[in-house]
Amino acid sequence: MVTKKAEPGLAAVDVALSELVDGEKRWAATSLSGRRALLDRVRELTGRHAQEWVDAAAGIKGLAADSPLVGEEWTSGPYVMAAGLGALSKTLDILDRGESPLDKASFGVAGDRVTVDVLPASPFDALLLNGFSAQVWLQRGVSTAAAKANAGLAQLDPSRTQGVGAVLGAGNITSIAPLDVLYELIAHNRVVALKLNPITDPMLPVFAKILAPLIDLGAVRLLTGGAEVGGYLIGNELVDHVHMTGSARTHDAIVWGTGAEAAERRLAGTPKLTKPVTSELGGVSPTIVLPGEWSAADIAFQAEHVATQRLHNGGYNCVAAQAMIISADWAQKDQFLAAVRAAIAKAPARPAYYPGSDDRVAGACESYPGAERLGGGRVLVTGLAPSPAEPLLTEEYFAPVFGVVELPGTEAEFTRAAARTANEAFAGTLGVNIIAEPGTITELGASFDELIEDLRYGTVAINAWTGVGYLTPTASWGAFPGHTIDDVQSGIGVVHNAWLIDRVERTVVRGPFRPAPRSLLRGELAISPKPPWFVGNKTAASTGRLLAEFGADPGWLRLPQIFASALRG
Repeated sequence: MVTKKAEPGLAAVDVALSELVDGEKRWAATSLSGRRALLDRVRELTGRHAQEWVDAAAGIKGLAADSPLVGEEWTSGPYVMAAGLGALSKTLDILDRGESPLDKASFGVAGDRVTVDVLPASPFDALLLNGFSAQVWLQRGVSTAAAKANAGLAQLDPSRTQGVGAVLGAGNITSIAPLDVLYELIAHNRVVALKLNPITDPMLPVFAKILAPLIDLGAVRLLTGGAEVGGYLIGNELVDHVHMTGSARTHDAIVWGTGAEAAERRLAGTPKLTKPVTSELGGVSPTIVLPGEWSAADIAFQAEHVATQRLHNGGYNCVAAQAMIISADWAQKDQFLAAVRAAIAKAPARPAYYPGSDDRVAGACESYPGAERLGGGRVLVTGLAPSPAEPLLTEEYFAPVFGVVELPGTEAEFTRAAARTANEAFAGTLGVNIIAEPGTITELGASFDELIEDLRYGTVAINAWTGVGYLTPTASWGAFPGHTIDDVQSGIGVVHNAWLIDRVERTVVRGPFRPAPRSLLRGELAISPKPPWFVGNKTAASTGRLLAEFGADPGWLRLPQIFASALRG
């Protein structure tokens, strides 16, 4: 009998998994202090190789080295990785002392839920993100005492490991894959085989250098290859759990198969992949704009904010806003729509690096013959019906396509209709943005609080982009809880969550409506200038680089340079 040899990529999977089985024993024997030392070393290496990271990411995305857009790669790459490592390291130190990561946390109440203040988490946060805050809402029925007792997740019993996890990496934001590895390793106590998305294969040498301490221990292995390698990996009997980032369509193909096979399996309730799967998937994220009295400067700033929510990373973000919900009766509606149209059109040009982008844009224009082409492959569609039958509200284009839904009413009538539309007409539950002038929030009172409570999304951002939740290591990141493999929507489970909080429902982020100094002149206690993640920020690259250096090695002396660069943005 002739034995068929495994393909080279498949043989590498076999070797990696075999090594991870042995590595799990070494990971189980590593103390909390030893694990903290490993994370601190990875953080140091993140800072050392940050420039290589950004160069590789910019190469993937076709960004010129001197482009301000490279700032996106600094902040969403090595900065958030280093910040996440630092927060996890502190959590392990607290657990090693026999304390809870939430012992010193500030708790609150939102309706019938307990909340935990997670931003600012340090004096540095209070200065670098002045005016921004975030709270993690716990699921109904979770008390403060239970939250403190259970914070730490699998690290409450570090010697009890959970086998081998397979992570299928994302192809857009380069920190997603390594951060997912850290969460599997720490929150779930699983050693990890990371299979990179082929788009990000150029990141392999950088990740190998940064994750070297965990690789050397045998707790992490890095793999490359296409769908065949990914399928072989997750189907291997040595893999106990799968975590993936991508689209709901890709998730369903992995779990159920495709075509007739998928239909038959769904009918029989017999998925193709039977092991546990968690996921962070995309969706059609809405931005809700509440009517109010805005100055011309407010309109211009918030128009660029909306353009950023759509066009950051070229529009290839799982939480990129795809449609805006606006009041048809707002006196300044037309003025704001004109400003949004102009902001999208004048945003810096960039290559459409993500595969299939042009085809998806063409598909949107075919569905909407009246769509406005704004240059650079950007498309605006107005007059959308607030209905799940509307393609733009149910299909994640993952491309620079943006739509507008107009609803009648103002004040509480509009907020109720907006929440209902966001929950019922939009596909996915990953993130929703709300833009509201502070006076409007005050006037709405309890109705505004009800709007936040009613929205079934994993991250709700008020006068901030939901991407701030991604950048906050102590915040949770993932879909609203309750999805299943039968109807996965934006995924199952959370990541990041560096305080290792159990039974999270959502993260609520708040930011200033205006940048400094206008914020101070109008009574907002916030000194943050235009955020460095705005697509029109002129010093985004220098600010991002300085933030990444700070994330890897925080210190007071680094702050003046960061502030000076940010203020010039």
